[in-house]
Amino acid sequence: MIMNTPGEQIMVAMSGGVDSAVSALILQRQGFPISAMFMKNWEEDDRFGECSAAEDVADAESISAILGVKLHARNFAAEYWDNVFEEFLNEYRQGRTPNPDILCNREIKFKTFLQHAEDLGADKIATGHYVRTDRKDGKSRLLRGLDHQKDQSYFLYAVGHQQLAKTIFPIGEMLKPTVRQLALEAGFAVYDKKDSTGICFIGERNFTAFLSDFIPAKPGDIQTTDGRVIGEHRGLMFHTLGQRQGLGIGGVRGYPEAPWYVLHKDLENNVLYVGQQHEHPWLLSTRLQARQLTWVSGETPAAGSKLTAKIRYRQQDQSVTVTMIDNSCMQLCFQLPQRAVTPGQSVVLYDDDVCLGGGIIETMNTPPVTSKL
Repeated sequence: MIMNTPGEQIMVAMSGGVDSAVSALILQRQGFPISAMFMKNWEEDDRFGECSAAEDVADAESISAILGVKLHARNFAAEYWDNVFEEFLNEYRQGRTPNPDILCNREIKFKTFLQHAEDLGADKIATGHYVRTDRKDGKSRLLRGLDHQKDQSYFLYAVGHQQLAKTIFPIGEMLKPTVRQLALEAGFAVYDKKDSTGICFIGERNFTAFLSDFIPAKPGDIQTTDGRVIGEHRGLMFHTLGQRQGLGIGGVRGYPEAPWYVLHKDLENNVLYVGQQHEHPWLLSTRLQARQLTWVSGETPAAGSKLTAKIRYRQQDQSVTVTMIDNSCMQLCFQLPQRAVTPGQSVVLYDDDVCLGGGIIETMNTPPVTSKL
């Protein structure tokens, strides 16, 4: 049961999906005075494939009508472009693989949206994320969602305790099937709506065509670790470490009929290195360095803490030793080698169920390509 402060006004981030719909439903049933806001954060362009914004806003309107709550509409496209998308493009230009959902949460959902909600008289906001919060030493903590299959704390590690103190996560203690069942019983047509898997607010599109419209592609050689050219890539920005699909490599004389994987991106020479071992030595790392660190509490983890980490969403927790090089850089040493540690992605630290924060992966200990050729 969510504790209700009498008269506390809640603004629900209404996306048009089942999770935000049920979040609003729960709050209303528990006596909160609620309203809703739909965020438009991207100007649609059908050249890149289907964009579901029109369908989403219609669903948000339908849900709000069933609940009898006012739906506000706000266009944050300019803020999204300046604070999220420009950084997204800059990371790709540098040959890295960013995660825009994390930056989007920090800059849009828990900053711009929160500010607009407060301007409209809201005391708190609510979202449909599968996370939980509690308080310790006067600060809000971010906890994993009870449904560990849907837990989204990885994407919220850059949200500070001040923002969490103003946020309610109504479905954080629920399982996804229960959420869908509540939506069905409430008469929401979105009870079986597919979860969004595209770029935050941009949707599911032809990614190659979409990215090419903003960054010119630069084709180059695909090489094996012994320097043999076996194909041509369309641009290093379209590939990430460990990738198997989309390489366009068929049967190669002298090599077994086995899948090829991306091992390394040589930005200086515009070469994509590949190999046929899923656990190729070039893909395995026992340590990494991360920068752009953010901590939910505002404080770095205590020295000697026994922590776990994830280098990607849905990864199983990995035991790590954390060394703070300085306030802006940390080194993680993993108990077991990690596959495809990818610069530009986030590494997130946990103390049991508590999400402490994390940073952006800068380097890992894969062998330098130049020493192999």
